[in-house]
Amino acid sequence: MEPVQIFKTLADETRFKLVRLLLTHDLCVGALATHLGISEAAVSQHLKFLREAGVVRGEKRGYWTHYTVEKGKLHELAGLLRDLTDLQPCPQSVCIKKLNSKIDCHKEEEKMCDCKCQKPEKLKGKPEECTLEQIKECHGDDKGHPCTDEKKPPMR
Repeated sequence: MEPVQIFKTLADETRFKLVRLLLTHDLCVGALATHLGISEAAVSQHLKFLREAGVVRGEKRGYWTHYTVEKGKLHELAGLLRDLTDLQPCPQSVCIKKLNSKIDCHKEEEKMCDCKCQKPEKLKGKPEECTLEQIKECHGDDKGHPCTDEKKPPMR
């Protein structure tokens, strides 16, 4: 299952509570229902989603099935989040239009194109209306920017 789907599964408050309980104890449906104050049928439905996501597994013990958390799956998700926090910001010279098309910004060498300013809040209006100061503040350079088209001098 994709990580986003697993996060969606865990985003449900009851499922999250189930996982927290199961991290400290292996419990059956009846015990989980009692602890959470919900019906056994509701617990079973939530456990179904958690099993399908690979977050919990059941083990038959006599008449009952006791559930436990697949800690490896949680470690995998934690690693994914850790990796996300280690991503470096893209260089300012990367074209936003190209980023939106999922090109790796760290390999892209092309200067800003006629898409959008990287700091649109700095613009007064359309790209052709921005000042040289705005261009330099937003892009660090005014060369090749649509506002500095040689045919039309930029507005000041």
